[in-house]
Amino acid sequence: MNDPIADMLTRIRNSQLRGKSTVITPASKLRERVLEVMADEGYIRGYEMTTGADGHPAIEISLKYYEGEPVIRELKRVSKPGRRVYMGVNDIPVVRQGLGVSIVSTPKGVMSDASARSQNVGGEVLCTVF
Repeated sequence: MNDPIADMLTRIRNSQLRGKSTVITPASKLRERVLEVMADEGYIRGYEMTTGADGHPAIEISLKYYEGEPVIRELKRVSKPGRRVYMGVNDIPVVRQGLGVSIVSTPKGVMSDASARSQNVGGEVLCTVF
């Protein structure tokens, strides 16, 4: 697998289209940090570290719905292995006029665009969520 973050985002997107309540993805620290930001911003109910059917560590993500519709309307990967996207603190994009969130990997850790601006730090824009 070349892009584990894109794989996780696609699993979430596909599971929501099917109306699933949970989805399982292979575990990694970066995936866990991205999920932590998504949970803090209220896009998922939460996540739990588990062991997959093959015995490898996995993450079980509890998806969030409101009146039968998924809370996440749009989930896009910005920085890809073929084209990394780095931005300074003043260039971090505002998603849907502040209604959405950009998830940024900074030297101070993975955080939302708002907390990156408040800590005055830029970095790699991993994905946007709306």
